Formats: sequence, C-alpha cells, structure tokens
Amino acid sequence: MKKNFVRFGLVFLLSLAFLYFFFRSVDWGEVLGHLGRVHPVFAVLLVVLVPLHLLTRAFRWRFLLMHEKKDVKFSNMFAGNAVGFTVTLVFPGRLGELVKPLYLAGKERMRKGFVIGTVVVERIFDVFTMCALLGLFLLAKPLYASLFKIDAETSRMLKVSGFLGAGAALAVLLVSLSLYFFRERTLRVFAWFLRPFPEQFSKKILNLAGEFIEGLKFFHSVGNLLVYTALSFVVWLGIVLYYWILFFAYGHPVAFFTLIPYVFLTMIGASIPTPGMVGGFHFFSRMGITSLYPDIDPNMAVSMTIVVHAVQVVVTCLIGYAILWKDGLSLLQLKKLGESTNA
Repeated sequence: MKKNFVRFGLVFLLSLAFLYFFFRSVDWGEVLGHLGRVHPVFAVLLVVLVPLHLLTRAFRWRFLLMHEKKDVKFSNMFAGNAVGFTVTLVFPGRLGELVKPLYLAGKERMRKGFVIGTVVVERIFDVFTMCALLGLFLLAKPLYASLFKIDAETSRMLKVSGFLGAGAALAVLLVSLSLYFFRERTLRVFAWFLRPFPEQFSKKILNLAGEFIEGLKFFHSVGNLLVYTALSFVVWLGIVLYYWILFFAYGHPVAFFTLIPYVFLTMIGASIPTPGMVGGFHFFSRMGITSLYPDIDPNMAVSMTIVVHAVQVVVTCLIGYAILWKDGLSLLQLKKLGESTNA
C-alpha cells in the first residue's frame, strides 16, 4: 500500500510539473476564442475517426496471434485494444498494456504469456515505425527546405529524440530475439533464479515465461515480418492523418508529411506513465506545435491540444465502457487483473 502511494504521488507530481509548463503564459480568453472557431465538419471527423487506430491495430495484431490461434475474432481484438486504452487513460502506470493481452487471452482462451509477448512486439514496432518515419522526414529535408523550415535547435532535438527512441527499441528487440532464439538457455537461467521460491510458484512463473517467449515466434518468419512492418506504417500514417484533420479543424492546413515530427513528439509525451496521458502529452504537443509551426501562437496550440486530447479520451472511454458493460465487467476488475499479473 505504501509503495503504491509513493508511486502514485510521484506520478501526480510529474503530471503537475508538465501541466505547469503547458499552461504557463496562457491567455484563456484567446484559448476559448480559438475553441469557438473550430470548423464543425472537421470537428465531427475528429470524433468519428477516433476508433481508426483501434481498427488498424486490431488488424495488425492478427499477424502476431495467428501463430497461436488462426481464427481469433476481429471483434475481440478490437475490444482488447479499446479496453486496454481505456484502462491506460483512467489509471496511471500504463496498466492497459497488460490488461489488453489478458482480456483477449480470456476471451479467446489463449495462453496469457503468449499474448503478452505479442504486445511487446507491438510496442517495439510502434517505436521503430515512428523513428523510421522521422528519419525519412529529416533525410528529405532538402526537398522541402523552402516550404517548411525547422530551426537548427528543433532539428537537433528531433534527431536526438529519434536516435534515443530507436536505441531503446533496438535494445528491447535484441533482448526479445535473444529470449526467443535461446529459449532453453533463458528458461534455465530463470529456473536458477527461482530456486529459492516454492516449487508451485516457480513452475507458474516458468510456464508464463515460456508462453511469453512463444509470443515472440513472429520473428521466425521473414514474410510475416515484412507484412507486419507494412501494417505498422499503416497504423501510424493513420494516426498522422488524424492529427492532420485537427489542423484543418483549426483553419490551419499544413502538408501531411510535416505532421510526422509533431506526432513523434506526442508519442513521447503519451508514453510517460501519467493517468490519461495528462501532462506529458499536453507539454509535448504544445512544444511540437509552437516549435514546428511558428505561425501558430501558443494559445492556439493549447486549444488544439486540449481539444484533441479530450476527444480521444472521451470517445475511447465511451467505447471501452460500452464493451465492459456488454461483458458485465468493471474498470476496477480490469485494474486488479493487470495489477495481479504486474505483481
């Protein structure tokens, strides 16, 4: 209990720190004025297209799950993504990353460890895909230098962030590959560390570890690797499309490709384990808008961030709540499910 209290306290303070910089020097009259000028058609599109990434992620997930079960229902994969994001948006610590695979495993009667392993693969490719898109954007700079100018400091910040993100994803990828291709040796190491624990507990952990490694089976097929990489680009280009519509809604259309660095920065903010992405997402969104599009004033950047965050949270949570209501489950039950595995 004390450990959780300290952890939540630190997360709360982190959120407050980011929110302080997000709201600093804001003119609320201007912010509200920008809200009143949002184009209604594009505003409706923002609401309607919130589930787009849930759909593309569900379709992509199939290529990882097919090694365990070929006839996984698309509706269950969509629901797993929806309830996972709902838990992440409501509770701190990105608990939804565990709830998502555990929910699907229960629905489809699949091995929990295996499905958890597929989510690790997803996150690796999410980071790699956005780093690749950012790399292509920066390499193509001579082609758009006269149309879209980035100052040296912003360009340097993007390069450093891209290298750090790619480095972190590469490290996780190498560990994952080592676990898969040296499975027996890995399990022997796990068994050695578990010797002091009761036999029943050790067997349970070893079985879960074995299932988790099986979830990395995807890496064994070059064909699946290429298809999954292509689908990862579809997922993230769809997310770029969503934010592109946001700029149109505010009467500030920009070239599609110029949204790539902004989406990369929001991904960094969203990965910070604050409840509902509050603070981290807001700070990085405002920073991205004002540094990449200097003709947009900070008050409009704040307005755009508040709107896009609120729309995503409300619509996603409504979808998640509807699914939970249909299943007769509650958010607290899912929270306990994720915490029991995390423990």
